[in-house]
Amino acid sequence: MADSTKTNSSKKNQNYISASESRNISRYNRRITDALEKQRNRKHVPESEYLTTMKDPNNTVEYDDLHTYFFTDIGTVRAVDGVSFEVPQGKTVGIVGESGCGKSITSLSLMQLVQRPQGQIVQGQIRFNLGDKAYDIAKMPANMMEKIRGNHVSMIFQEPMTSLNPVFRIGEQINEVITLHNPEKSEAEVKDHTLHMLDLVGIANPDGIYKRYPHELSGGMRQRVMIAMAIACDPKLVIADEPTTALDVTIQAQILDLFRNLKEKINSSIMLITHDLGVIAEMADTVVVMYAGRIVEKGTADDIFLHPAHPYTVGLMASKPVVNRKVDRLYSIPGSVPSPIHMPDYCYFRDRCDKRFSLCNGKYPAEFQISETHKVSCYQYMDVASGA
Repeated sequence: MADSTKTNSSKKNQNYISASESRNISRYNRRITDALEKQRNRKHVPESEYLTTMKDPNNTVEYDDLHTYFFTDIGTVRAVDGVSFEVPQGKTVGIVGESGCGKSITSLSLMQLVQRPQGQIVQGQIRFNLGDKAYDIAKMPANMMEKIRGNHVSMIFQEPMTSLNPVFRIGEQINEVITLHNPEKSEAEVKDHTLHMLDLVGIANPDGIYKRYPHELSGGMRQRVMIAMAIACDPKLVIADEPTTALDVTIQAQILDLFRNLKEKINSSIMLITHDLGVIAEMADTVVVMYAGRIVEKGTADDIFLHPAHPYTVGLMASKPVVNRKVDRLYSIPGSVPSPIHMPDYCYFRDRCDKRFSLCNGKYPAEFQISETHKVSCYQYMDVASGA
């Protein structure tokens, strides 16, 4: 009984923060965020500070060791903790992982839409290819980012009803995007462009939809409007953050068909974020698997779906239902994700892994290349990588 009380007491002490500790954390966080905000909000920053060079000119975006943290009153949340991957021109990259693994924060970092001042990019680069030059988004001042966001890179959010403004008509909202980035266009030209975008995304009555409010449209129609808004300025990259999650199955299929058709017409790269493995298998050329703020595996769609390497990826594959296979209970990965504030030094998946061995007690594993296109962060493949 005494041992049980002692154990419960120690658990309570681990999760308890005194008022004094909370104040110290707040002061520490304020010093960091104030310095980062001051840097971000500078005016007349010379272009040379955020001008960079792409490692591969055929890439639209290159994430290089990105760290995005949230400075909270109970500690620092490492939401994205050293992410590196590329989005090639004209290709679709799927980012998959369970809720809270850092998928959306990775994309919001590129858009500079992470909630500030608590959320900050603290390390790493996001190189964005504009064709004639490349910018490091992580270092761009806020006023310059306004010229990139919505123009060269745009985002389709998960829930269109909360993304569209309920008090403005559909036409006015798309017009605003086009006018902001193309001030030389007349009102008539802007309206024609908006109607063309609505037609392009498969809306049968663009003139009628142009005059309607968001609440007058169905979920599928609202998502089509969001897609029209996202591609209105012919962006080089479209980020789709779980674009089909709030839609029923038949509408999901229509939206995915629309994405495939648009990809050929606008020749943009697509970063597709979802927890739906079926959507990834159907749409993605390259797949990135994230867990607890880090990439655990990446490769082509065939690499990931036909030859999954990381135990977490294997678990994800095992947890999806299969047609014509009857099971009493769907598989679920045992255990839980470690606290984002108190991340361990070893592999974040170790305590949930059924294949762990002595090396897993060491430092977080490096990224091992197991084929020309396939990389994984797991000690099981250290010998395979060294042999290659």
